[in-house]
Amino acid sequence: MSKLVYIVGAGPGNPDLITVKGDRLLREADLVVYAGSLVNKKLLERVKEGCNIYDSAGMDLEEICKVMIEYAEAGKKVVRLQSGDPSIYGALREQMGLLAEANIACAMVPGVSSFSAAAAAVGKEYTLPEISQTIILTRQAGRTPVPEEQALGSLAKHGASMAIFLSISMIDKVIDELRQGYSEETPVAVVYKASWQEEQVIEGTIADISGKVKAAGLKLSALILVGPFLGDPISRSKLYDAGFTHGCREGKSCG
Repeated sequence: MSKLVYIVGAGPGNPDLITVKGDRLLREADLVVYAGSLVNKKLLERVKEGCNIYDSAGMDLEEICKVMIEYAEAGKKVVRLQSGDPSIYGALREQMGLLAEANIACAMVPGVSSFSAAAAAVGKEYTLPEISQTIILTRQAGRTPVPEEQALGSLAKHGASMAIFLSISMIDKVIDELRQGYSEETPVAVVYKASWQEEQVIEGTIADISGKVKAAGLKLSALILVGPFLGDPISRSKLYDAGFTHGCREGKSCG
């Protein structure tokens, strides 16, 4: 039996938003190591009897990998359950590196990211014709730095749709950076715990969102969305335009 660890995206919070494959692996696992501060514990109700569960919130990297290596080397099915999609702020490379040193392979199972759940919460589409065709996923520099050329202020100058992770506790700094590219009237939405029962949406603009966030007392688990895509005016897509020809449909004459 091959030595393998499955790194599974748990989705943004709502237990129904884990993928079918992720759900199956979770139910079959002999060991689940989950991100306790981020993953909905209701998902753990699905594991089989006898499955061992570890909360990684109180574990360091070596401790996390040590238990996964032990189970994988014993031929057990191991699931590392991470919030959202593992490829976005998942701290994966260091885990995969230590597993590789122990000759343990990894298989990643994608998950629904919180930036998708946040868009659903506000009922908006990040990509609108003639308004924005680019999405930037980023974070404010803090204890974890960002490359200088990727500073939030520089990215804001593109005027694209933006989802800002892991930065709600620095809301004043975030807004100061965003002012380098967005006007005071640019709409902003802050989504707390997207898709959870506790989900909360705060809407405002560059000018007033900081005060609203502080009044709500939000300091963790919130995503900041910014850009004209949050506004009302839109241009219609060509995809369903009656006069537009594409590979699946012949355009109709309007004359």
